[in-house]
Amino acid sequence: MTIISTRYTDAGLSRSRFERRLSPKPPTRIWHAAESPFRGVQPLPSDGYAQSSGSTAIVIDNGASLLRAGWAFDKSPRVMFPATVARYRDRKINKTVSYVGYNAFADATTRGQIRNAFEPGSSIVGNWDVMEGLLDYTFVSLGVSGQDGVIGRPIVMTEPVANLAYSRKTMTELLFECYSAPSIAYGIDSLFSYRFNKGRSGLVVSSSHTATHLIPVLDSKPVMSNATRLNWGGFQGADYLFKLLKLKYPTFPGKLTDYQTEEMVREHCYVSHNFDREMSTFLDWSGLEDRDHVIQYPFTEQVVVEKSEEELARIAERKREGGRRLQEQAAKMRLEKLIRKEQTLDYYKDLQQRLTNQTKKEIKRLLDEDEFKDESQLEKTIQDLEKSIRRARNKDVGGPENPEDEAEPTFPLLEVADEDLDEAGLKEKRHQRLMKSGYEARVRAKAEKELERARIAEEERQDNQRRETDLQSWLEERRAARQTLLQRIKERDRLKADLGNRKSLASQMRMKTLANLASDQPGKKRRRGGDDDNFGANDDDWGVYRTVAMGEHSDDEEEEDLGAGLKGVEAQLLKYDPSFNESNTLEAQSDWTQSLIHAFLRGPRPFDPESQQEAHQIHLNVERIRVPEIVFQPSIAGLDQAGIVDIAADITNHGLANAQDRISVLGHIFLTGGNTMFAGFDERLRRELRAVLPVEAPINVQRANDPILDAWRGAAQWASAPKSSQCFVTKEEYQEKGSEYMKEHNLGNAVAL
Repeated sequence: MTIISTRYTDAGLSRSRFERRLSPKPPTRIWHAAESPFRGVQPLPSDGYAQSSGSTAIVIDNGASLLRAGWAFDKSPRVMFPATVARYRDRKINKTVSYVGYNAFADATTRGQIRNAFEPGSSIVGNWDVMEGLLDYTFVSLGVSGQDGVIGRPIVMTEPVANLAYSRKTMTELLFECYSAPSIAYGIDSLFSYRFNKGRSGLVVSSSHTATHLIPVLDSKPVMSNATRLNWGGFQGADYLFKLLKLKYPTFPGKLTDYQTEEMVREHCYVSHNFDREMSTFLDWSGLEDRDHVIQYPFTEQVVVEKSEEELARIAERKREGGRRLQEQAAKMRLEKLIRKEQTLDYYKDLQQRLTNQTKKEIKRLLDEDEFKDESQLEKTIQDLEKSIRRARNKDVGGPENPEDEAEPTFPLLEVADEDLDEAGLKEKRHQRLMKSGYEARVRAKAEKELERARIAEEERQDNQRRETDLQSWLEERRAARQTLLQRIKERDRLKADLGNRKSLASQMRMKTLANLASDQPGKKRRRGGDDDNFGANDDDWGVYRTVAMGEHSDDEEEEDLGAGLKGVEAQLLKYDPSFNESNTLEAQSDWTQSLIHAFLRGPRPFDPESQQEAHQIHLNVERIRVPEIVFQPSIAGLDQAGIVDIAADITNHGLANAQDRISVLGHIFLTGGNTMFAGFDERLRRELRAVLPVEAPINVQRANDPILDAWRGAAQWASAPKSSQCFVTKEEYQEKGSEYMKEHNLGNAVAL
């Protein structure tokens, strides 16, 4: 994990009035994402085989999550590892290497080649090559010598409820043919755990890695005909959380793994006592700091060097000093430019004086020397210089203001016929015509602005009059106008989002516009001079470029008008509508402190999108109770099955005809399996069973001492009992009766239900 500590400041974050009301929050508690489960080189137990005899059984809890193995005389399994194998060809040594269990997570190469022995989401072995690798590693880890390929010890192995005949047959063939086991016995893991906890009559609720089973037991004998399976376990819960997080954070920069989601389920999830009520208030701001768990993934943050106050003050002073120097230089340059303009103006005025009483030839010579075409151009240049000097004095030097209205220009040549003018006169006439058009356009624009101001003032007057005469109708109009503006803003945002999707209607219309621009008639060739392209004659034609670039309704001025208009309408409603307050405004509703989505995604604190640390965080809140709830309400995950409460009620009310049997079963409801270890699981089951069962029915819920290891311990205890030898299938019986032959006992599956 590479985490570079850095300084975080929130001074730049804008804080609304709602945020200022929030009480100070404690520091965020952070859980780091689980690392790879690789454990390095582990010492192998080697004394077990020497302590064992030919009758000492090897006990294997063949779980879909972990394989646990040990000797029958052990108190706990000697080896535990995932049922995974990574096998690939190592080019450096030119050999095929295998990594089993936790060793398969050693590096990226081995993790990429991991294969599981079981079918995904089930306890049925699907990859027998991997299963053989697991058994090889198990026997080697237990110190079995394996001379001539013979292990020489009986094997007790767990199997799922109603295990497939083909799966048991193949496992039997593998153990007898490949390892020459002297005898084999199979049993159900949950029943082994129930026996180890001294149970005789009760309802075994086993929620393991791949499924949940409910098995009624009477006088130490399971009633397998009433056993029921719910296809939900720890694997499905972790996969469900994985999908929820992918949907919640579609652009999450970190990499979620199955192992990490399994750890999240185990460490952060719990069973709610009242799911519907807690779900409705889970994202309330009060207490959300404790309910929201933050999972931190590895990240690399840019280090920000913190400067002292003295350094910041020196930097600010240097900036101010540089600004002052630039201002002085600019003022000096403007003053020098003003002086040059005044000198130029004096020269041109002197030239204009010298032109008086001169002949036409001399006048033309003097004008040509200064590159003037005629006296009118000289006069215009003098007027422009005077205006420029006057503006410069008023702005920079602080000279006396002399605001003069723009005098109406005259255009004398427009009244003269073209026949009376020479070539220079005609050119000047055209110039005056353009000047007149510009002047008239400015006059029209000024008049239109005056009319617009008058129209707005009149509308405001009428609006105020309407508000004073009929306030309710006026308020209804304002509310309707606000809803219209909100709808237009939503439509604008939707169109912007659609432009990023090439299959959306907005993108298709954009491509259609491009196609139409490329050719109005794709199938025809234009003849030279035949079609007149008049594009641009109408000002609206140029709007097509805006449509192509940003989509329809994307004018920046329109966006500003929408926002300003909405603020104006909301200001009026705030002033005159008593039912409309600050919390109803769009700005308040967009505030993160009032956003349910923000609480769901980022918890009770502000989110800085520039922070890599916060971008690599996952917030677990409602998922903490939603994932374990599936066992009670499978419909939440789209599972068309009843929950364990309904299954238990059906087994006791309809599956058991004898009232005494029902009392015995309800008197000991036994919980085992890793998926029952959620906090509040037993209390929730007890409370909901009380609601669906008769009042007089006794209900006692007991959890296994160790829901994970008691299955192996029960199998080891059973293998050490003298009577268990009658339940083993020997190799001679296998050779005589075939691989499908099995012996029934009180802790295993039945041949026929």
